[in-house]
Amino acid sequence: MNKRIEKFFILFTDFLTVNLAWLIFFYLRVQTGWFDLITQPDFLLPMIAIYFYWLIIFTFVGMYRTWFALSRLDELSTLFKATFVGIFILFFLILWDDYSRGVSTSIQFYIFLYWGIFLLFVGSGRLVIRSIQRNLLIKGIGRRNALIVGFNPKSHQLHDTIINHRALGFDVVGYIAVLDENLDKEYKGIKSLGTVKNIEKIIDDLNVRNVIISLERHHEDTMLEVISKCEGKNVEMKIVPDLYDIISGQARIAQIYGMPLIDVMPELMPEWEKKLKRLMDIVLSFILLLITLPATLLTAIAIKIDSKGPVFYKQKRMGMNGKIFKILKFRTMVTDAEKHTGPVWSSKNDPRVTIVGGFIRKARLDEIPQAINVLKGDMSFVGPRPERPFFVEKLSQELPLYKRRLKVRPGITGWAQVKHKYDENIEDVKVKLRYDLFYIENMSLRMDFKIIFRTIFVVLFGKGHYN
Repeated sequence: MNKRIEKFFILFTDFLTVNLAWLIFFYLRVQTGWFDLITQPDFLLPMIAIYFYWLIIFTFVGMYRTWFALSRLDELSTLFKATFVGIFILFFLILWDDYSRGVSTSIQFYIFLYWGIFLLFVGSGRLVIRSIQRNLLIKGIGRRNALIVGFNPKSHQLHDTIINHRALGFDVVGYIAVLDENLDKEYKGIKSLGTVKNIEKIIDDLNVRNVIISLERHHEDTMLEVISKCEGKNVEMKIVPDLYDIISGQARIAQIYGMPLIDVMPELMPEWEKKLKRLMDIVLSFILLLITLPATLLTAIAIKIDSKGPVFYKQKRMGMNGKIFKILKFRTMVTDAEKHTGPVWSSKNDPRVTIVGGFIRKARLDEIPQAINVLKGDMSFVGPRPERPFFVEKLSQELPLYKRRLKVRPGITGWAQVKHKYDENIEDVKVKLRYDLFYIENMSLRMDFKIIFRTIFVVLFGKGHYN
């Protein structure tokens, strides 16, 4: 099922079931005469408000992300936890409203009656949609191509599990051999298509969406190479662990019908926190553009007086998942600064920087227009700094896992920017990469606020650098 179609059906089903639950609850409470009512409650406006209330909660907890090869029981469990929190909030909001108006009602009974009806209808709607989706996968609609890295008994066992459970939606289209002796071998009609060296080409040629690593012990270097090569691809990676990985509890374990799997570099920030981070980006960007409007106008005038050329400077950068976008900054260098040199890193005392440009950089005013990039969704307020495609390709060849930075939105500021200086050479990039990877693996709103406050300190006291 196409992602957009899936999301439409889930949203439409929730719209029907959430409102139907309210309709049934309203009928039982008001029309049956079973309960004493002090006043006649409204029907339509509360129903609209309640629907959007649940829409926001479901969005924040990730109930509208793409469902694939997941347990329906897990989804119902998520629904139960989300509604428990939602009902808890509603309970205290209604209790506070009744208390402020001096009204005494049996809110406890009403709210739990509504919760039971809500769970029944919304849960049933979700089960119907997911059952239809599961049957479509079994019939061959919406399936995903998968590669298995490794040609050994463990990978064959995994292959058997996938074949026997078509509801997973995986189709194994090939093996990636680790040993040359396994090249061109096949298992159940599926061949070993190549080695790790050409895995990127195989992924592109066969439209692979899942890579499952099933290696024997002592192949750690091969595993790292696979992960590094798959970083720039839109694929999900999982590892079949050995017994030590399982009993040590050091990794996040999922299961495919009894077969344990480790998610490789999963997104650690929960869905609700991602949504809140995006909301925070929009609010902070509006505030930044508003309060810096006088400085923006004066900066634009100063740039035009100081040197020929446009006020703003646009440059191609690589964003999340390799998307190319044009970053917007105030121009601080002479026009066509890289005309004769090609892409080069800037230095601390770069001769190409204009007189006004030097002041703008020192005051960090050149970064202000990037708030527009944030509003457009190309960037976040906090994240790894976006790099030019030329340098991304160059650095990813020299630094393993460099493209891991592309898994998140780039930022105006980041952990590396408040901890290190300009990128002037490959050693600076290596240092910043460690900071960026630390941020990505520890992403949270708390971390973002910490970086924002440190950035304010850097700007006010003139420490740190941006590029």
